[in-house]
Amino acid sequence: MAELLSASDRPEPAADVKAPRTASPGPRPATTRPSDPWLWCLALSAIFAGLASIRLTVPSAPYFDEVHYLPAARDLLSVFTGGEGAYINQEHPLLGKTLMALGMLLAGDNPLGWRIASLLAGTLAVGAAMRALWHASYDRFATIAFGILIITGFHLFIHARIAMLDIFVAAFLSLAAWQFAAACREPETGRWRLALTGVAIGLSLGTKWSAVPLAASFGLMFFGARLAGGRRRLLVSRRGIPVPGISLLDALFLLGLLPLIVYLLTFAPGFWLSEPMRPSPLLERGLIGMHENIIALQAQVLAPHGYQSTWPQWVMNTRGIWYLYEHVDGAQRGVLLIGNPLTMLLGLPALVYCLVTGFNRAGYAKLAAVGGYALTLGLWLIVPKPVQFYYHYVLPSIFLLAALALALADMRKAGAPRTAYGVLAGSVLVFALFFKILTAAPLDGPMSFLDWTWIEGWR
Repeated sequence: MAELLSASDRPEPAADVKAPRTASPGPRPATTRPSDPWLWCLALSAIFAGLASIRLTVPSAPYFDEVHYLPAARDLLSVFTGGEGAYINQEHPLLGKTLMALGMLLAGDNPLGWRIASLLAGTLAVGAAMRALWHASYDRFATIAFGILIITGFHLFIHARIAMLDIFVAAFLSLAAWQFAAACREPETGRWRLALTGVAIGLSLGTKWSAVPLAASFGLMFFGARLAGGRRRLLVSRRGIPVPGISLLDALFLLGLLPLIVYLLTFAPGFWLSEPMRPSPLLERGLIGMHENIIALQAQVLAPHGYQSTWPQWVMNTRGIWYLYEHVDGAQRGVLLIGNPLTMLLGLPALVYCLVTGFNRAGYAKLAAVGGYALTLGLWLIVPKPVQFYYHYVLPSIFLLAALALALADMRKAGAPRTAYGVLAGSVLVFALFFKILTAAPLDGPMSFLDWTWIEGWR
């Protein structure tokens, strides 16, 4: 008789009797993430290092802004080896020049020693930036595409081959982004990863103050996420995003106080640097006085420069800088700083796309790319520095290429893989076309620059 009853007619089980568990109506959707492309991250970092090593020691004399930073690094090297050194190039913190000095200590006061630290920093920047995007997106294709785009995007490549400060800032901030994103994804490792984030933030600030907007963003993101969670014990609760198990007080130390401590420690070598007939400016003025001096030097009005440019020119990639163009080391050679003409422009609509589509559950990586671009570019819209140059676009260009990689990944998923792969192939081809004037290769003659100066602003 029971077999004839319909489901609706059968009596409900008693409240204290559990109903039998029924079989699942079908297979559950897969929830596993794509396989981690860590081998790709290593391989592309190694490829970058190999390509950037080509003619690393050319030119054999300091060029462009190396003439400012190498003398300061030599004075630090002298202190490291038991001698005396002057405190010069005081408009920037010490860490970048300290790393150059360590490179010279390792490889000698020669072109390899001058630039080896930059090469290592650039390699770190590529790998760390890829790891950051992977943990932020869990998108395997976007991560690999990002590696290809930043290798062939010109900015990191050129600055990994010259003794300037910007590549160190990019490396440390990429490391901070990697560890922060990984802490959010893997809360069980959150505490030590946030500690590494804080250390990397401090190191970036100890290199150049252009890191400030992005350095501050990590703590602000943590605070905003925890505040949005509506925790009643906001300061001490360890529940909720972005990193369960870490309280807001913990984050205040790891992302606020720890970076400040690390930053101040980067000035330590300055206590042994002196001026003629005077003690170290750090001993004489103290840290507060030295920072007042840095601010004054950064805000000073400089004479107009032939290569100065404005942020709209950076965005549109219409004003380049010839870091080198002369007959040197037996041949006519040149190094032109521009962005990859293809991807710098394609990245602009990609930023708009990421902004529009980023407001969904899986859109954090897209919004981070847009936000990072806005922060790092926006600094130069408000900073009281009257003369600015295209190399200030190094950090924004990384976020722009991250947005392009995420847009290409969506394009591939939407059924247009040929277009996505075509953009990557095009970026590589343009990189190959410009390779001679990215690596100071011998050119045909004094007028060879016309082969690459497609617009007036690149001359």
